[in-house]
Amino acid sequence: MSTGSGGGFQDPPAEVLAEAAAAFGLLATPARLHIVWALAQGESDVTGLAERVGGTLPSVSQHLTKLKLAGLVRSRREGRRQVYLVDDPDVVTVVRLMVGQLAAR
Repeated sequence: MSTGSGGGFQDPPAEVLAEAAAAFGLLATPARLHIVWALAQGESDVTGLAERVGGTLPSVSQHLTKLKLAGLVRSRREGRRQVYLVDDPDVVTVVRLMVGQLAAR
């Protein structure tokens, strides 16, 4: 690894950069970013998420499937409901930081 000019930080391996790019790519749609933002505030089922983000049930469900496959969210059963939550607290931190900074402009 080479040392970058930005204060001595080492460049991450290419695999890590590719994984980060894929995660950011998944969050590059307003709908998915809104879903992750909503889940960062607390867990929810697909109906609650659809109401909150203004999406249809099938659309929100498809977005959740993609986010789940990428490991950004997970689900658990609560009776007959599937409840979704953000699987990685670092994702919550990044989303809150990014959205918060842009909202403060």
